[in-house]
Amino acid sequence: MRVHRIWHGTRTRRVEIGADPDSPPRPVTLPAAWEDSAAAALAALSPAALSPRDGPVTLAGAARLWAAGLSPELENRVLRLLLLRRAAPADAIWAGRAADDPGYVLNLPAFVTTDGQFDAQSFADATETAVEALTVLAPGSRDLFIGMAGLAGLLAALGLRYDSDAARDVARCLAALLRGHADAASARSEGAGTLRSVYPDAPSRSVVPGLAEAARAARTDAMPRHSVTTAIRASGAAEALLGVETAGIAPCFAWVSDEGDLTRTARAFLGSRGMSGERALAIQLSGGSPFPAIGEAAHASMHDAVAPYLHRMPPRPNTQPVHSEPVVKRDLPGRRRGYTHQASLAGHKVLLRTGEYDDGSLGEIVIALSKEGAAFKGLMEAFATAVSLGLQHGVKLETFVEAFTFTRFGPAGAVEGDPAVKHATSFLDYAFRHLAVNYLGRRDIPAAEFEPADTVGDGHRDQAPLLPLDLPAEVSPRARRRDLRVVDR
Repeated sequence: MRVHRIWHGTRTRRVEIGADPDSPPRPVTLPAAWEDSAAAALAALSPAALSPRDGPVTLAGAARLWAAGLSPELENRVLRLLLLRRAAPADAIWAGRAADDPGYVLNLPAFVTTDGQFDAQSFADATETAVEALTVLAPGSRDLFIGMAGLAGLLAALGLRYDSDAARDVARCLAALLRGHADAASARSEGAGTLRSVYPDAPSRSVVPGLAEAARAARTDAMPRHSVTTAIRASGAAEALLGVETAGIAPCFAWVSDEGDLTRTARAFLGSRGMSGERALAIQLSGGSPFPAIGEAAHASMHDAVAPYLHRMPPRPNTQPVHSEPVVKRDLPGRRRGYTHQASLAGHKVLLRTGEYDDGSLGEIVIALSKEGAAFKGLMEAFATAVSLGLQHGVKLETFVEAFTFTRFGPAGAVEGDPAVKHATSFLDYAFRHLAVNYLGRRDIPAAEFEPADTVGDGHRDQAPLLPLDLPAEVSPRARRRDLRVVDR
């Protein structure tokens, strides 16, 4: 396979990795400085990942599959953007399904120059390159979805707080710059449209030198060929390949990676303020935080700032606080009514004691056993305590009855000493059958089917052959309980 000259001289590394933790590892070759998460993304994007028998996955080979149909000059531009991790096509394009999702993502932090400035001209050029490439790859599509991602990382590199007015002005300028150049490139393609692009003017000033001027100059009176050109996209493997840490225009909610290291966004934020990692750690250890706390309200404000400039946006973040009624424990009276009932399940004695509120409702149960070992007794006592706490905090007895009747473990069998319950499949099944009768008046629970719980492979059902036509005849007690009810007229 021919390797494009753009990759010549690029130091690479090879890693065995799968598209996700459940996928078999594959040999993936990519630039040496790119992270393992990018290698996993490449494994997911490459069509070779569809079959574990295929050969190694390489960035150059995977990109060639979709870029080879472009003109040599345009191919050179899109591959260079990919190598610089500035832009990449959407996941569907890597899989050869450009018409399904003709999209492109631009990685904003990758346009920051070595002197800490945002390269607006390169961003504009990348936008037009994306439009030209998508027009060739999906010629029949009337909608293109070119978006930007990593806004939080860019703002951190520029030393701006995400929730500041200055940050929102930067985002407005970026959106206007993206929209203007995307529409202009669309209008230059064959089959121009009939409607002019309409969106607000960009801010007149920005803390980023030249950005506001570039955004205002990008406005065009041309008529785009495509009905849609810009969108804030949902994050996918393409974003991971580029090293994007925050999707779209979202803030950075986590400054530490899953591996316990500072994210690139966190390091950029500290670097823009001249703060060392040691200083940041000292602030953290002293009870403070070197990073600002950003909430959904700031995310919603950023959404509102950008939305007028772009064709498609994700839903606005919900800033309404979730009000939940506080759960208050209802204390039992110090001297309370109740009863103690003794029964026997398959020859094992069980004592069931209840505690009631003044209105007669159940608020406490105690289950005491005689023959079982200390560990089993302790577990049963702890379980009864947990149920009692649930009852005292508002959980209905019906909920426990539905959950624990038909629980199956030994001992199980005939019940003696309780005329309301003839058989039970476990101590829990017996306890909640008894409580259902005495506190809920329920006698509609189907009878328990007696089968020794400890006979794995010895029962008559296990010895009988299982045929496909035999399976529907078996209906579980819980299913029958859902379907059958005794109705008093």
